[in-house]
Order: sequence, then structure tokens, then C-alpha cells
Amino acid sequence: MPKAEQLEAEIAELQARMVALLAESEALDAAEDVLHGPDRRGDELPGELARRETRLAKIREAMAALEVQTREAETERRALMAADGKKPRAPRDGRDPFAPKPKAQRNFTDPDSKIMKTADGAFQQCFNGQAIVDSATQVIVAADAFEMAADGPLLDAMLDQLHENLAATGAALEPGAALIADAGYFSEDNVQTAADHGLDAHIATGRVKHGEPPEPAPDDPLPDDATPKQKMARKTKTEPGRAVYARRKAIVEPVFGQLDSTQDARRMLLRATSAARAQWQFGCTIHNLLKLHRNGGHALIPTG
Repeated sequence: MPKAEQLEAEIAELQARMVALLAESEALDAAEDVLHGPDRRGDELPGELARRETRLAKIREAMAALEVQTREAETERRALMAADGKKPRAPRDGRDPFAPKPKAQRNFTDPDSKIMKTADGAFQQCFNGQAIVDSATQVIVAADAFEMAADGPLLDAMLDQLHENLAATGAALEPGAALIADAGYFSEDNVQTAADHGLDAHIATGRVKHGEPPEPAPDDPLPDDATPKQKMARKTKTEPGRAVYARRKAIVEPVFGQLDSTQDARRMLLRATSAARAQWQFGCTIHNLLKLHRNGGHALIPTG
């Protein structure tokens, strides 16, 4: 008898769950009918991909665009190498360097975005959001989004924007202002670019594993023929240089964390580079307004 009563209770519980699930399913189905229509699921292929013929035409269109993009990129790369007195090497697999690689991809939904490796090690369709942050207030003073995964080539454009923003607000860099950036931004050109903008560059020349103790400060002098990379590596390992670079984790990293956790700003909701740039800069503007408000900035607004 006790077992029979227990079995009846379990059956009643299962029936109650079933009724609840069916009710939830009916409510969800009704909501989707309102959103997509009674004859649609909402996950149908776009019209241009729904038929075999139009799918093939769309694929051929994407292939042609990919070929043009690859050819233009290779032409530009060779022009830059020629300006530096270098000659391009032939691909090891013997393929045409002006043709797309066999595994080259093009996104149908947003061709402007690119596949990039994210912080969690996964590969996603992305734009590369950049920001320059003031060390005293954590206010973003320059922000933009790019189609390129590599950070290094983007520094010049970001510093140009910083210069324009400072000029527009009548502000100026303090004498001896430092530029602190991680290893992804290091190059000889970027060191010079920072100097041209009046910034003392402190850029890491290599990655340090988390929890790894810092190397002792060097005592021996650098050779006369030391490369810019060797000079920067020495600079960031000295006690003053190490103290400056250590500030990076307290300046820019919290800002990206706040953008991610408070606004979900890492998730792009709009397509095309211009829209992604606008969304990223809008998110950065919200961040700045919150910073100014929480630091009494509303009291500086004239009310008369």
C-alpha cells in the first residue's frame, strides 16, 4: 500500500509537470505566431537563400567579392613591401597569392565583420573595438571599431582620433604623458608613432603568463646597437617602467569589464562597419556619462 500511494503521487506530479509544459508551449507558440505569423517558425532561410538557384547565385556573388577583396589586399601588401625595399615570397603551397585561400570565408549576413579569436579562445564573427582611456578618471577619450583582428596596425588611427578629440575640447596632454599598451600593440613604428604624438610609450614586448613572477630589474647596460624592441623590453623591466606599466590593469581593463558587464557592449546588434562603429562609440559615450555623473559631473552643468 505505501508503494502504491507513492506511485500515485509520482504519477500526479508528472501529470502536473506535463500540464505546465503544455501550457508553456502553447503560450510560446501563440507568442511566436504574433511575432512571425501563424505559418512561419521564425528560423526560415532568407528569401535569397530559400531556393537552390538563388543560393548558388548568392554563393557566386560572395566568391567574386572575396576574390576582389583578396586581390586588393595582396596588391596593397606588395606595394608596402616594395616601399620598404622588400620582395614578397611565393606561397609554400604554390597557390596564386592573388586568389583566396581554400579556407577563406565570407559572411553572408555581415560581410564587413571578420572571424576573430576572442578572449575565451573561441573564434567569433567580430569587429575589433578599441578605446583609449584616461588614467585619472577612466573616461574614454578615443573609441572606434575596426574590421581587423590585429591591434598593432590600429594604434596610429586611434592616436590621430585622440589628437582630434583633445583639440576639439581645448585639452592637451600633460608633459611626459605615458602611453601604456599590451604586447599586441608593439612595433617599432608604433613606438615612433607614440613619440610623434607626444607620448612616452610603455608597450610590452612579450606576454607574461598569469601568476609568473616578474624578472629582476636588469643592471647591465644595453649594447650600442640595441634594437627598439630591446630598448622597450629594458624600459618596461626597470623599476620605474614596471611601475608605469602595472597601472594598465587599473586603467583600461576595468573599463572593458564595465562595458561588458553593465552594458553588454561587446555584443554587436547592428550590421556593417559604420553601424558597429556607431554602436561601440555609443556604448563608450554611455560609459563616460556614467563616470561623469558618479563623480559629480552634473554639478558642472550650467543651470542659469
